[in-house]
Amino acid sequence: MNNLKLISLSPDGQNILIEKIINDFCPRFTSNSHIIYVGDTDEKFAYFDESALWELGIKIDTHGKMPDIIIHFQLQNWLVLIEAVTSHGPIDAKRKTELETLFKNSQIPLVMVTAFLDRKAMKEYLPEISWETDVWVAEDATHLIHFNGEHLLQSYQ
Repeated sequence: MNNLKLISLSPDGQNILIEKIINDFCPRFTSNSHIIYVGDTDEKFAYFDESALWELGIKIDTHGKMPDIIIHFQLQNWLVLIEAVTSHGPIDAKRKTELETLFKNSQIPLVMVTAFLDRKAMKEYLPEISWETDVWVAEDATHLIHFNGEHLLQSYQ
């Protein structure tokens, strides 16, 4: 990640997964990207580069329910929205609609990813995961599960 600064996260299960997303998912699937936002269990805005969103022409209501991580994948010019699932649910149809509404002003395509620590955690939520999203499991960090479409990590218009 080209802008990664030291981010201090509270020590709990979700933040363990967020750390794995930043250290394992991002270099493998969104290399040379720009982290725009990282949420924390204790502090909603552990890191937020609001000016980066503005530069992309994106204006969002920060009072809305933010995803856990927002990345600008510059190579594809996509906005990757990641939900880290430990206690809250995955990107289901309702959450997908909420994210689409929150980012309705985005002029670049959205890619939505649900992340889990392990397959056991994913199994509980598997029936709820929305189509046209991706799933990443930290224990199998080299793979993505794609719910429909022609290619992994693609946007849907």
